[in-house]
Amino acid sequence: MRRSYSREGKFPWIHLILFVLTFLSTSLVGALLMQLFNNTIGEDLFLDIIGVIRSPAQWASGLPFSISIMTILLAHELGHYLTCLHYGIDASLPYFIPAPTPMGSMGAFIRIRSPFPDRGSLLDVGIAGPIAGFVLAIPALMIGLGLSRFQVAGARVLNFGEPIAFKLLSIVMGKVPPAGMELNWHPITIAGWFGLLATALNLLPAGQLDGGHVTYALFPLFHKRISQLLVVVLTPLGILFWHGWLVWVGLLLIIRLGHPITMNNYAPLQRRHRHLGWIGLVMLILCFMPSPLFIPD
Repeated sequence: MRRSYSREGKFPWIHLILFVLTFLSTSLVGALLMQLFNNTIGEDLFLDIIGVIRSPAQWASGLPFSISIMTILLAHELGHYLTCLHYGIDASLPYFIPAPTPMGSMGAFIRIRSPFPDRGSLLDVGIAGPIAGFVLAIPALMIGLGLSRFQVAGARVLNFGEPIAFKLLSIVMGKVPPAGMELNWHPITIAGWFGLLATALNLLPAGQLDGGHVTYALFPLFHKRISQLLVVVLTPLGILFWHGWLVWVGLLLIIRLGHPITMNNYAPLQRRHRHLGWIGLVMLILCFMPSPLFIPD
């Protein structure tokens, strides 16, 4: 079994560099989102980006978004990583992915470099990340909703889908827009929303996604059929609602829908594993949205 970076005594430069780059990219996006929130963004996005880069004050305005989204991503990956350490599974520190996306990142991941001891450890590792990310996404949403404000409907250039968890929090926070109005989302709201989206995507019960790990642990004989069924369901969703689902279908087919067996695949699960499976299903229902992003008519 290979040893992790920390046990080898090597400083994890690549992890640190990717973390810093992702922090910078999400800060840049956060500054632009803050301009959009304050209705001060210009018509030329390139000039706005240059303006943020040249202005420390504008760059700093993106920190609330960056810190929020980076904390959610870090919590998700540390949930996986620390659970791997608990079971003696060889895993890397998190790799963050800076990218020119609406969030400034394509998320993060860890590399698991040794087989899982049994289905129980597989389920625990798979569910730990989504739970940790979800737990921090909820307070981020509450803070962001508290800072958001109503505006005349039709002012937004991009709309976000609202999963059940978001709708419930909007009611609790008194942020359901009255007739003729819409909610102008504060950037922290968008960070929390992204946390919900990341939770839903990771919990899809297919392949070797987090939800795929949970599904295999609970239903090893039916895992591949469930994965195939998900592909069948996501394909029309991608055609009718959000083309991003077609990208996920392609990725699932590339990485394959099967799942490797664990070292002791016949070790029985504990009752708590069934409970964790139900928690994962509830989180998926609360966070899933057919159309995460769309341009209003």
